[in-house]
Amino acid sequence: MSTDRMSEQQIKETTSFHGHWCPGLAIGIRAAEWALKEMGKSPDEEIVAVVETDMCGVDAIQYLTGCTFGKGNLIHKDYGKNAFTFYRRRDGKAMRLVLRPSIYGDTGPLMRKLHHKMQAEGLTQEEERTWKDARAAVSRRIMESDMAEVFDFKTPESQVPQKARILASVTCENCGEPAME
Repeated sequence: MSTDRMSEQQIKETTSFHGHWCPGLAIGIRAAEWALKEMGKSPDEEIVAVVETDMCGVDAIQYLTGCTFGKGNLIHKDYGKNAFTFYRRRDGKAMRLVLRPSIYGDTGPLMRKLHHKMQAEGLTQEEERTWKDARAAVSRRIMESDMAEVFDFKTPESQVPQKARILASVTCENCGEPAME
C-alpha cells in the first residue's frame, strides 16, 4: 500500500463506527482517501461532500473527512448512485467521484443474484458462504485497486453549496413544536 492509503487503524476505526465491513464501506473509505489527499480534512465547513446515496460508504466519508450533516457540509441527494462530490470552499476546487461498475468484476452478477434471493427467500448455508466470499473479494479489490480503477473523475456541474443556514427557532402555531424560522 502506498503512503496515501488509509492505515489499518483508520480502517478499523471506520469499520467500528459503521458497524461492519462491506464493499460499500470500502467504496466510502476510498472516496474519503481521495478527498483527504486532494483537499484535506474539513475544519468546520471548509470541505463539503455531496453524496448521491445513503449507503454504507457515507459513514466512511463522514467519519474520515469531518463532513457531517450537523455542520451542513455533508449533503445527501437521494439518486441511488455511488457518486461523491467534494468541494473545497477556499479555492473552489471540486471533483465528482463516480464508482466504476467494472470494479465488481465477474463477481457483480453473482452478488446481485444472491442479494435478491436473500431478500426474497433467504440463502442456504452454501449460498451464504458464497455471498460472504464474494463481498470480501469485491471489498479487497476496491481497497487494493488504483483510484482510477475504482472511480471515474468528473467535473461537477454545480457550484459549491452555500454554507449551512443558522436560524432562530420559533414555536409552530399548529403543533406547538419548535421549528427553524
